[in-house]
Amino acid sequence: MVWDAWGVPEGHAPLPERIRGLLTQVFGIPGEPAARRDEGDVPLRSTELSMAHRAGLSAVVGADRVSTEHRDRLHHAGGKSTLDLLRRRADGPQDAPDAVVFPTDHDQVAAVLAYCAEQEIAVVPFGGGTSVVGGLEPVRGRFETVIALDLRGLDGLLAVDPVSGTATFGAGVTGPRAEELLAAHELSLGHFPQSFEFASIGGFAATRSSGQASSGYGRFDDMVQRLRIATPTGTVTVGRAPASAAGPDLRELFLGSEGTLGVITEVTARVHPIPEDTRYEAWTFPDFDTGAAALRALVRSGAAPTVLRLSDEAETALNLARAGDIGGTAVDGCLAVTTFEGTRAHIVARSAEAAEILRAAGGTPLGPEPARQWEHGRFAAPYLRDALLDVGVLCETLETAACWSALPELKAKVTAALVDRLTVGGAPALVMCHISHTYPTGASLYFTVVAAMRDDPIARWQVAKRAAGDAIMAAGGTITHHHAVGADHRDWLPEEIGDLGVRVLRAVKREIDPAGILNPGTLLP
Repeated sequence: MVWDAWGVPEGHAPLPERIRGLLTQVFGIPGEPAARRDEGDVPLRSTELSMAHRAGLSAVVGADRVSTEHRDRLHHAGGKSTLDLLRRRADGPQDAPDAVVFPTDHDQVAAVLAYCAEQEIAVVPFGGGTSVVGGLEPVRGRFETVIALDLRGLDGLLAVDPVSGTATFGAGVTGPRAEELLAAHELSLGHFPQSFEFASIGGFAATRSSGQASSGYGRFDDMVQRLRIATPTGTVTVGRAPASAAGPDLRELFLGSEGTLGVITEVTARVHPIPEDTRYEAWTFPDFDTGAAALRALVRSGAAPTVLRLSDEAETALNLARAGDIGGTAVDGCLAVTTFEGTRAHIVARSAEAAEILRAAGGTPLGPEPARQWEHGRFAAPYLRDALLDVGVLCETLETAACWSALPELKAKVTAALVDRLTVGGAPALVMCHISHTYPTGASLYFTVVAAMRDDPIARWQVAKRAAGDAIMAAGGTITHHHAVGADHRDWLPEEIGDLGVRVLRAVKREIDPAGILNPGTLLP
């Protein structure tokens, strides 16, 4: 990916002049794209990697796989949140890892960790680089040296069990590469988060990722059967069967651990045959509460589609409905998107049952085109975020989840907190929301925020984020549904799991990582 934005260069395009004019009118910003620097002109903090440490790491992975090159260090300087990108674009020297190490297998990862523990070198595991919660910051803490451990070399499909429906991947395999490798076996993983094009299998597991087709295939942590983890004190392998009563499930320790307890090197996950067919259908509901009640009824019926998504009025009007008109059909209220995958017979039966439930709950069918349009552009939103940043408009996201009964209050409180902190100088703040992950007992809420980028935008967003996080906890939500904890959500973890829960995690870390080298500043407060 490019160093100061999301994705690849060809994915970026300037905003149309008409849109820039509208942004100037609404937010009072100039509307002209800011000049972007060439990555070679970005000053970096000097590397602290000694010649002795370079030699020690080179002895493990080879001299050509230990880099202190400017480009490698810059591209591993953090993740892709709006704050990451604002810091990346700021003047002055950028912090960056002192070196980037590129292992090619589990044994090399384990040996690198053992060496770094002995030499007290901090290690930041690096997959696709898509973290939006500060999970990839090269935090030094008490360490003089910090390296990024890039796992792209662990990129193979190691085993396929078509009888059991599982596949084992190296942790560095990206989402598209996983689908390509599985397609040769007529199989699919079916995990499509917005970061799909760049994120890695190991990252999916380490952050408890949830994909856009989770209604049909489940979250990634639901799909994981086995993990192999390298730690500074040895190798851990967890998961022997689809389910077990052999004590607490140790997979849960490493799913969501964000590289703080070890480096996931291999993942065995559930896979399924490539769907025979796909059916698309969009619906409109008069308001968000009616739509949410319809989704709840659908999920509880057992007829839920593979993709199930509901946008609120603001998101429908401004993002999905294209100013109130989708595919020639005027849309009032809230847009819902459904996608059904499977055999043709299964799709026909399930979609018919779903349609009956959604109609009874107040939905009006719109046909397939709005759902097809959503799928066509589902990975493009981060590019739009970056185009807005280029013209001085802050755009950021946050997400949570709660029980169905708590959703209305949760949505209202988070929206109010964000609008209150981000409305400034007469310029409004727009807060949009959608449901994209559903469960029998509750659902996720995903917020997108657009506001004028004035004064100190980093400090302003941090104030708004703090208010939103407090509102989430007060309303009974989780501080994160699928973005993970990272550094951004770390302060709320004691409220989420309790002080004793935090001490349990710290005790595990002391046993596995006694030198504390693994991803300092992430997850654990």
